[in-house]
Amino acid sequence: MRISDLNDTQGEVPATDTPAKPPKQGTDWGAELRGIIWLVLGVLAFWCFVAKPFYIPSESMMPTLIKGDRLVVSKYPYGWSYVSPSFHVLPFMHGRLLGHLPQRGDVVILTPPGESSDYIKRVIGLPGDTIEVREGVVWLNGKPIPRVARPAAMIPVDANVPCDRGLEAAHRVPGKDGKLYCALPVYRETLPSGRSYDTVDMGYIPGSGDDYGPITVGPGQVFVMGDNRDESADSRYPIEEGGLGGPVPWENLGGRAEFITFSLDGTSEIWNPLSWLTALRSGRAGTDLHPAQTAVPAPRAGRP
Repeated sequence: MRISDLNDTQGEVPATDTPAKPPKQGTDWGAELRGIIWLVLGVLAFWCFVAKPFYIPSESMMPTLIKGDRLVVSKYPYGWSYVSPSFHVLPFMHGRLLGHLPQRGDVVILTPPGESSDYIKRVIGLPGDTIEVREGVVWLNGKPIPRVARPAAMIPVDANVPCDRGLEAAHRVPGKDGKLYCALPVYRETLPSGRSYDTVDMGYIPGSGDDYGPITVGPGQVFVMGDNRDESADSRYPIEEGGLGGPVPWENLGGRAEFITFSLDGTSEIWNPLSWLTALRSGRAGTDLHPAQTAVPAPRAGRP
């Protein structure tokens, strides 16, 4: 070996297969915070303009909806108004952006004038309609809305539907399976358009909303009622009695109910995820909330 070769190898560092570690980077908390803010803004925008979840807190829409149901409400079918934001902080403003009137029979959420809470009701009357209730039967434009009796709605008794107070208490019965049920009397109403839906009617109660009107729905207004006709604070009742004080402005409509996502019986505990599963009611997820549509007979031709 030549001396020059030995000199060339001196001072060299042996090669290794382990790459040098890059310096450790700290967490960019500013970027993380901005990401969270954008995520929250995106969710709020979706809730305000596209769709939002809704919770049923009362019995006013039985048998269609029962306390504990969770559902999806779409925001765009009627356009957008001052109540469209999820947090009702805007003052009343006339009109709607890309506004459309609902159809009779639609289930809608609305914010009563001067309030911030949301109600859920069914649209019965549109601008120009004459509404009257006679002994529990709804009259639309001088004609009774046809209704037929149906089998009782056998709603299982649970923590959210105890069926032990008011008019419901008399309808708490044991079923063939030994469980308790709320057997509510049901009538199917069919609108002139052929749209139909079930209502609960406990019988004629003098001095109640079973007698109302007649009134004519004004321009830019809708008349709404709950499907549980004897336990609903709706357009038939004055504001002083917890009602809506007549027809409500269409600007106060927040959206249309679409379908049930899931339903809870009232036994779930917020800190116990297992209870969320055991509290689920079977058979309610996916229930469509649009009225059933039947064909409308064509008008008979007049005599020549």
